[in-house]
Amino acid sequence: MILSDKRILEEIEKGNIVIEPFKRECLGTNSYDVHLGKYLATYKNRVLDAKVHNEIDSFEIPKDGYVLQPDTLYLGVTVEYTETHKHVPFLEGKSSTGRLGIDIHATAGKGDVGFCNTWTLEISCAQPVKVYPGMPIGQLIYFVVEGDIETLYNTKNNAKYNNKTTRPVESMMWKNKF
Repeated sequence: MILSDKRILEEIEKGNIVIEPFKRECLGTNSYDVHLGKYLATYKNRVLDAKVHNEIDSFEIPKDGYVLQPDTLYLGVTVEYTETHKHVPFLEGKSSTGRLGIDIHATAGKGDVGFCNTWTLEISCAQPVKVYPGMPIGQLIYFVVEGDIETLYNTKNNAKYNNKTTRPVESMMWKNKF
């Protein structure tokens, strides 16, 4: 089940969902709109290696916008910091974003119960498109979890994305053993 607007507000009141900053006008019928933060990043190397730490160059999006180019992976970040203590958050693009040819995640649209951070976006585009800091970029949808949670994400010893950030975070695949 997906939480309705009223249910999202109830869960915020209970402290089970945290959205900072929270703006009532961003609450949809069954989702909450999130916005592109002021930082983007690209990988320093064009060829990425899953077994090594691939470093990024982070930069601030100018107030008058930045043109994204096809064939480049951009890491972005949401303005909103979120916490989800009893639900599974999903981040999806808005239809308006998709109609500009912007994808906001390659595969990482689902958060874990206990995820407490901003969301790093894996942005790609079909054709050149200008983006701006603070523009609506996606929406969070909250799903009910069936059963008790044994280990929340923010309490896992091996959780790789627990450090609170306002900048995009590069892949931590290299921390896995394979």
